[in-house]
Amino acid sequence: MTAYVVRRLLWLPVLLVIVIFITFALGTYGPGDPVEVRLGTKSNPEAVARLRQQMGLDRPFVVQFADYVGGVVRGDFGDSYRYQGRTVLELILPRMWVSAQLNLVALTLVVVIGIPLGMAAARFQGRWLDPAIVTGIVFISSLPVLITGPLFLLVFVVILKLVPSAGWGGLFDTRIIIPAVAIAVPGLAVIVRVMRTSTLEVLSQDYVRTAYAKGLTPGIISRRHVARNAFLPVLTMLGFSIAGLIGGTIIGETIFGIPGIGRLAFESIFNRDYPVIMGITIIGAATFVLANLMIDVAYTFLDPRIRY
Repeated sequence: MTAYVVRRLLWLPVLLVIVIFITFALGTYGPGDPVEVRLGTKSNPEAVARLRQQMGLDRPFVVQFADYVGGVVRGDFGDSYRYQGRTVLELILPRMWVSAQLNLVALTLVVVIGIPLGMAAARFQGRWLDPAIVTGIVFISSLPVLITGPLFLLVFVVILKLVPSAGWGGLFDTRIIIPAVAIAVPGLAVIVRVMRTSTLEVLSQDYVRTAYAKGLTPGIISRRHVARNAFLPVLTMLGFSIAGLIGGTIIGETIFGIPGIGRLAFESIFNRDYPVIMGITIIGAATFVLANLMIDVAYTFLDPRIRY
């Protein structure tokens, strides 16, 4: 196991260099001039040339890329083109923490609700409850945040007045409830269907029939034999979800007025703020690789048959 983890970690710098190169090339040769972002389209040609030299944009691509990689290794992702005087990390780290809190609550809701519903649907296969659960969840999850967000605000904030209006007050603020539920809804159908299919497959295994033959109660069988093995495919999907915790949701954060990383990424793309875009991409890629490594290690605890 240790050798496997070390090998995976050694591949991380290689993957990050590839991601940095692609992102840096797109930022360098993509549309939009960083100098015009700062000075505007009607700036003086002399001022444009002087600022381009100060920013180092007149140097060869290889030199710029080497300097950028060196800065990333030191933890310096450069300065924002749009927000002058502010570094990239200064902008994105607080926003990523906000998005991580919001998406963590949403992911928790998906797991707590989706896994029991998926197992219940499998348990009641052939009865009315099975299609009722699947159909209801699929219908609700088919509604995008663009629809469910304003609908939840109308019902629970304006009409019922159960929670405060949109905004952000942290993880333990009641204003996180509606955004988290709206973001969690689209992922419920996937978890329920995967958990249902996986549970049905596990229920047909010989060791489950043997457990019933021994006289074990359904509750014990569900906890010890079914849930643990049926959860493995769901764990793979959760790995991608965990990797996307800091990614934010553009529509959800915009609707509810949450200062997350998704909203910042959306603004940076339109403002041609390439250092911020590259910083978000690089940190997101590193998080994705590490999250999937954690999931691979978690497999060995859930299923002792898995060895690396």
